[in-house]
Amino acid sequence: MDNIRIKGGQALQGNIQVSGAKNAALPMLCASLLAEGEHHFDNVPDLRDIATTVELLRYLGAETQVGLPRLRLRVGRLQEFEAPYELVKRMRASVLVLGPLVARFGQARVSLPGGCAIGARPIDQHLKGFEALGARVELHHGYVHMHVPAGRLRGADYRFDIPTVTGTENLLMAASLAEGRTVLDNAACEPEVLALADMLKAMGAEIEGAGSPRIVIEGKRSLQAASHRVIADRIEAGTFLVAAAATQGDVCVQGADFAHLEALVQTLRTMGVEIERRGTDLCVRGRAPYKAHEVTTAPYPGFPTDMQAQLMTLMCMAEGRSCITETIFENRFMHVAELQRMGARISVRGRNAFVEGAITFEGAEVMATDLRASASLVIAGLAGQGATEIRRVYHLDRGYEKIEAKLSRLGARIERVPGHA
Repeated sequence: MDNIRIKGGQALQGNIQVSGAKNAALPMLCASLLAEGEHHFDNVPDLRDIATTVELLRYLGAETQVGLPRLRLRVGRLQEFEAPYELVKRMRASVLVLGPLVARFGQARVSLPGGCAIGARPIDQHLKGFEALGARVELHHGYVHMHVPAGRLRGADYRFDIPTVTGTENLLMAASLAEGRTVLDNAACEPEVLALADMLKAMGAEIEGAGSPRIVIEGKRSLQAASHRVIADRIEAGTFLVAAAATQGDVCVQGADFAHLEALVQTLRTMGVEIERRGTDLCVRGRAPYKAHEVTTAPYPGFPTDMQAQLMTLMCMAEGRSCITETIFENRFMHVAELQRMGARISVRGRNAFVEGAITFEGAEVMATDLRASASLVIAGLAGQGATEIRRVYHLDRGYEKIEAKLSRLGARIERVPGHA
């Protein structure tokens, strides 16, 4: 198992290109199951989660040709409707095959999902939605068994108890082939949901309101294959913005969509980070001292929970006392203990993390606990003094494409090394 080794204290300088968004690519790849034919994808990131999804689609019977960032999927009449534990345990997003399978074939058997250990993240909202559309849902021995007694899902009005991105995506795909009209209320508004809706519309689906809390879908008897481009990864872009600020660098992040980053950019500017838009680039000029700030995570367009850990590293360097309130996941402060090993002064009380700033990170051996925690440790290592070695970086490979190579081109002293036994 590889580790990441960093020698800190080097200001990042130069241009860095944002990859395609993993969280947009995964549901789009799953949505290809809705239509026979050959689907073409572009700007697909080279990540472990993408490889897992391709493996799952092959298991289900799709033919794939991979030459990332391009990917071709040929989908026919599938003979397999099960997503087994061995695949689903690696990645929670595997549950997104539920919607396409039950919508097109009237049946699905999918293992309950795994993924990062950042909270329970149940799929009850998905399952209640499928029941509203006419599916019969049973749970046996760790698997979701679903079939449609009527043969085809039927449109319905369904309101999510809380906004859920994967829940919205799953039901959006399912409703695209349901009979009649479906209304999803209190739906997630994230850009990745809108990207999926755009793909479905290119396939012939009739969808209105995607990107808002109310989505209306007129179901079609069938859809057709199409070509799709994956949107830029707003979380990767945000991670690079924070890394540039933390190292007091000068970096232009290329290819990001500013509209997807407004909450983060506003927060960074409030803390004293200089960020300028230059066409499609976001250019950061990091100059300490930074100011303490209070942030509460919230569904889009609020401050993203996936940027909470990275921002915390910058708060550790800011003058004064900052606070982060985590409202999305109940167990997303596991990186705090590792940042404390590097000199951070952070106390956690329930869903609040209080950060006493104005520290200088010190290199240490640390362990990544989840995907975004990994990124926060990389930023701390880049900004700190001495050498940092991060273990369990397989988490990092799930969501950041060749991050050590990208950061090295900005002058970072970072390398991948064999891990300890």
